[in-house]
Amino acid sequence: MTAVTAPAPPRAPAPRAGAARRSRKRTLTAWLFAAPFVILFLVFMAGPIIASFAMSFTDLTTRDLQTPFNVDFVGLANYARLFEDPRFLRSLLNTLVFVIAGVPLTMALALLVALALDKGITRIRTVFRVGYYAPVVTSIVAIAIVWRFILQPDGLLNGFLAIFGIDGPNWLESTTWALPSLIAMAVWRNIGTLMVIFLAGLQTVPREHHEAAMVDGANAFQRFGSITLPALRPTLLFAAVITGIGFLQFFEEPYVMTQGGPLDATLSTAMYTFDQFGFGNYAYASAASYVLFLAIVALSLIQFRLLGRRD
Repeated sequence: MTAVTAPAPPRAPAPRAGAARRSRKRTLTAWLFAAPFVILFLVFMAGPIIASFAMSFTDLTTRDLQTPFNVDFVGLANYARLFEDPRFLRSLLNTLVFVIAGVPLTMALALLVALALDKGITRIRTVFRVGYYAPVVTSIVAIAIVWRFILQPDGLLNGFLAIFGIDGPNWLESTTWALPSLIAMAVWRNIGTLMVIFLAGLQTVPREHHEAAMVDGANAFQRFGSITLPALRPTLLFAAVITGIGFLQFFEEPYVMTQGGPLDATLSTAMYTFDQFGFGNYAYASAASYVLFLAIVALSLIQFRLLGRRD
């Protein structure tokens, strides 16, 4: 007689298969939470960026809006046309001067203010911090009105210079002084942001290093050059990058103060691009915006090269 054997119990799922299912479930849950941002990013940021880049290789203008797929591919013609346009080249030169003069000046003054507030000024320190940061949160229109009043021919600055017998120029109508005036305004307006960043960076410098240097006989300037500046290198890099990007994209200052004049002396690349969009030259304006983008990338790479981390 044959013995009857009980059926074998079902095998438990392999631990590896269960772990894989849990991992897929976590991944799916994460994507569900991220989906709103991803969709909005693709529709309102990535999509327009890709479309504008493709647009820069076409001849799209206002008259083509109803038939956007009937435009012609022109390759690099828009980019070549840009570098043959004297107004665009002037805007590049103005932007370059704005960055080369404005970024180092802003960083130097902001670092001096941060050092003064960190060690030199002990009383009503908060009042000074608020005072230096106030221009950052103030409307550019309000700032422009105040600065136009200061810089007009019979304004406060020329009135002050008249005390010393100096006949000040019409600052905003002079091809020589209009751009430096806007640089001064931008520096004053951006000192507050970098001051806060540098104050945070100064808090990370070890006090023990300064005390040891003092014991060795190092003076304040030697300690600043040998201890403070090397320790602030990451902070300086961050400040240089964000300030450089902001100054390369400067638009509000000439738009509100001078409308790019006189004789394009304050015309920036961002304002030139804005004007081309206003004229309906969408493909041409897209090409100009990507030239500005490449300038931002190049400046950032140079800053990382100069201020990047070193042993």
